[in-house]
Amino acid sequence: MTVRKEVCDIYKGRVYEETVKVPLEKRNVVFLGDGMGKTVITGSANVGQPGVSTYTSATVAVLGDGFMAKDLTIQNTAGPITYQAVAFKSDSDLSIIENCEFLGNQDTLYAHSLRQFYKSCHIQGNVDFIFGNSAAVFQDCGESNAITAHGRSDPAQATGFVFHNCLINGTDKYLALYHSNPNVHKNFLGRPWRLYSRTVFIHSTMDAIVAPQGWLPWKEDFALKTLYYGEFENSGPGSDLSQRVPWSNKVPSEHVLAYSAQNFIQGNTWIPPSLLSSNVDKKN
Repeated sequence: MTVRKEVCDIYKGRVYEETVKVPLEKRNVVFLGDGMGKTVITGSANVGQPGVSTYTSATVAVLGDGFMAKDLTIQNTAGPITYQAVAFKSDSDLSIIENCEFLGNQDTLYAHSLRQFYKSCHIQGNVDFIFGNSAAVFQDCGESNAITAHGRSDPAQATGFVFHNCLINGTDKYLALYHSNPNVHKNFLGRPWRLYSRTVFIHSTMDAIVAPQGWLPWKEDFALKTLYYGEFENSGPGSDLSQRVPWSNKVPSEHVLAYSAQNFIQGNTWIPPSLLSSNVDKKN
């Protein structure tokens, strides 16, 4: 079956200062830019403004299934003191985002629902900046000042965040703060937004900015007995498991294939083979 794509070519070197919404009835829309930092869609809506919620603050919001984006930057320039301010929000099933950059502070990337695949992307923020309740795989991506807040609220939901072969590091500004006082400027892989939060890191490189504990509680002991936070054969100074919190997990080798893009989001049925890395049980 041939799927018709509606391609939107975004002009070279152009900055678009606007809010973009792809409605539910618009399926298989493609945003094609000219490279990260060259083609930019920018907004500044945030929860500090009257009538704006986290859900409605996105610079780009997508509802139609089959959405694709490649070679562009999407950002929300609301500063770090202006509360939640989403750059990109997706409710698009079978969405593929390749070589894109998402910039913001709190709540940068709202992977709200359904199946999503991010390839060779860069995501930057400072608080809960990859969040939502989608089933999303991030492959060969870079996360700066990374922290996740996955929102699975029911154990029957087949949702979660999987990071495969990603780099967890910090911006130059954050690294300067970190090196000035590492005991104060700590970074964590995630905290549980909802009761059954699920996040897994596999074969990823973690810089020293990742705190030895690895993961952070949301509030007291909320969700600590029901979440699933797992790590498998990561590398770098931030990957040492010896001081991890007791409620995180080392993913058993016999279970790791469940978190491949092919299995976790059935990617072999809708993601081009050229974008899929080898199975997660083997290092690339």
